[in-house]
Amino acid sequence: MPLTARVRANAIGAALRTAALCAALLAAGCGDSPTPQPATGSGGGAPGGAQADRGSQASAAVISVDPALPSYRAREAISGSIKSVGSDTMNNLMAAWAETFKTFYPTVTVAVEGAGSNTAPPALVQGQAQFGPMSREMKQSEIDLFRDRFGYEPTLLQTAIDCLAVYVHRDCPLHEITLAQVAAVFGTGEPMTWGDLGVTDPAWAEKPIAVYGRNEASGTYVFFKERALGGRDFRGSVQVQQGSSGVVQAVATDPFAMGYSGIGYRTAAVRPLAISDGTGPAVEPSYGAALAGDYPLARFLYTYVNYDARAGLPPLVAEFVRVMLSREGQEAVVKDGYYPVTAGMARDDLVRVGIEPGF
Repeated sequence: MPLTARVRANAIGAALRTAALCAALLAAGCGDSPTPQPATGSGGGAPGGAQADRGSQASAAVISVDPALPSYRAREAISGSIKSVGSDTMNNLMAAWAETFKTFYPTVTVAVEGAGSNTAPPALVQGQAQFGPMSREMKQSEIDLFRDRFGYEPTLLQTAIDCLAVYVHRDCPLHEITLAQVAAVFGTGEPMTWGDLGVTDPAWAEKPIAVYGRNEASGTYVFFKERALGGRDFRGSVQVQQGSSGVVQAVATDPFAMGYSGIGYRTAAVRPLAISDGTGPAVEPSYGAALAGDYPLARFLYTYVNYDARAGLPPLVAEFVRVMLSREGQEAVVKDGYYPVTAGMARDDLVRVGIEPGF
């Protein structure tokens, strides 16, 4: 499939096509940017043991933050409180950004709630939150409700990159799968065995595949249904988990399980399958594959804000946005197991909310 069509199918769009060119130039040592250096993760701590495990894996992969991204410089007289309501997938990431922000502004209070992407739009409309993290784009109906309230649309920021992974137990003999097979496993239809996917190991072949997934409030649920199932309904036997980590934990304890979750929730007890869109070889989830548009389930992780171009962002909100899109903010993305946006993406986002990038 041509790169343009494949990227469009992956829902990452023109920004990642630009990023692929940027990455290629950096790798070749071209342009004004120095050679990328591995992220140190100094921009934020890891809230909890599981988070630390994911961060260590990200470091092992030596993901580089774009060297053109500047470090954040604190402003004076920033105080108050802000709140984030939305994606469970991004819950730990928002917490990491909050930690990073508080290293610059220790008196600011940052509250983070992650019950699912569906909770972000109403929280923004009702003024209950300043940030609405979502692992999918808003639906038109959600945008319309926001516009009806404020007279303008919510502003979407592309604050991190994810590869939505299809996980199996680490001992599973299956290593790759096609999107058509993913749809057969998770979608409506006859129950599937591992043998139906080509597994010949007698300990596995006749075993039914135990399927784990997210609830309807989850943006990951919506994205997976659209991109992996082609809009088909999930089979009734999917064992619904309330959070992204719950899916991974379930797969980790069930050798015959398969589930989907963000790449940031990977642990040593599970393994993501390489995925083929049916037009070429299977591709493992990776930063390079996401930038190139080769991994079929690559996606942005979004943060929505209420930006009125006539008034601008409140100073506290503007500074949090600047931290998210700074070197420290994107190092926190890497530490959380996700992939950083490029300087060009960050620059576009800052301009979108009326902030002068300065780089």
